[in-house]
Amino acid sequence: MRAPRVTPGGRRQLGPVNHLLGRLLSRGAGVRDAHLFTTLGRNRGLFRAWLLYSGALMLRGRLPRRETELVILRVAHRCDSEYERQHHVRLGARAGLAREEIERVRADDLAGWKPSDAVLLAATDRLLDEDDVDDATWRRLRAFWDEPQAIELCLLVGQYRGLATTIRTLGIAPDRSTD
Repeated sequence: MRAPRVTPGGRRQLGPVNHLLGRLLSRGAGVRDAHLFTTLGRNRGLFRAWLLYSGALMLRGRLPRRETELVILRVAHRCDSEYERQHHVRLGARAGLAREEIERVRADDLAGWKPSDAVLLAATDRLLDEDDVDDATWRRLRAFWDEPQAIELCLLVGQYRGLATTIRTLGIAPDRSTD
């Protein structure tokens, strides 16, 4: 973990709107200050646009919430993003992932997953490894997930891979839980 290159902002750096959003989002995440939001919020307009896009993928997407969290946890694991993982362990549990599933998402072996989960994880791995999904995996994916959901999976993996890179590059420090 590197020292923060961009420190979380306060009201003056974030502006009143982003400061309020940061406080609300931090509370929802169960932390005093979600450093991701108060760091990205320093780029005021882009932050709000990013929140809309991220919210559309995570909260209002076509993939069910449980499966969205499964994919995000896989990306966090594969991209070695402990910050993402910590946040999405809590969110994944709220979305219906069992503690055993949350831990097992870190294993390379896909045996034991129900087929619809296994193909999401396999496609996520392919996207991360190759920036593509081979035809056989795509056919398996489409056996369980419709076209808009398959498109969403590609965007979801790309979004969280990019976010892991941003977190690492900016040196965003782990949050302290309010629990």
